[in-house]
Amino acid sequence: MAIYAARRKKRSRPDSLSVIFGALSDPTRRAMLERLRTGVRSVTELAEPFGMSQPTISRHLKVLENAGLVVRGKDAQWRPRAINPAPLKEANVYLERFRALWDERLDRMELYLKELQSDS
Repeated sequence: MAIYAARRKKRSRPDSLSVIFGALSDPTRRAMLERLRTGVRSVTELAEPFGMSQPTISRHLKVLENAGLVVRGKDAQWRPRAINPAPLKEANVYLERFRALWDERLDRMELYLKELQSDS
């Protein structure tokens, strides 16, 4: 009798923008990034305002780390976290393309409304 290992489908890794926006989709993670904006913080300091368990905070931090938005340091027993702005820049470059599109459309709408007002 032959035994065959079940074939597993390889999971495709999501692109970096999907990972970044996925990490930013949660308000707790955005608040953590906001707190890190002012400087390096310990996990305890980051968890302080949220009233969540340590494992829950750790899961949020892991998502931020996987997206590259947060980096972990090591100083003896202290594991400080800091923000890494590079992925935010990547997301901003993507969003800027759409900002230009909407600015153009809003400018055209403004001209159209002015034409309607002058015809009345």
